[in-house]
Amino acid sequence: MSSIDLYARVNLALDDIRTFVREDGGDLELVEITDENVARVELKGACTSCSMNNMTFKAGVEEAILRAVPDIRAVEAVNFKLEV
Repeated sequence: MSSIDLYARVNLALDDIRTFVREDGGDLELVEITDENVARVELKGACTSCSMNNMTFKAGVEEAILRAVPDIRAVEAVNFKLEV
């Protein structure tokens, strides 16, 4: 599968939740997909300082991508540290 197809599929998965994130003043950007098929996503706008950004990322962004694009092995946040 070409990397262009993979980018398009991940962006489609992000589109599914992007509307909800934008309602709260945030946005999402797919920064890159590594050679190891790790999607690196940046939360933007209000999402960067929101106290719920970990939940949004894990239950929204990560879940949406992994469910829609099984070729992706992991999803990483670019601009904040995920709390486990």
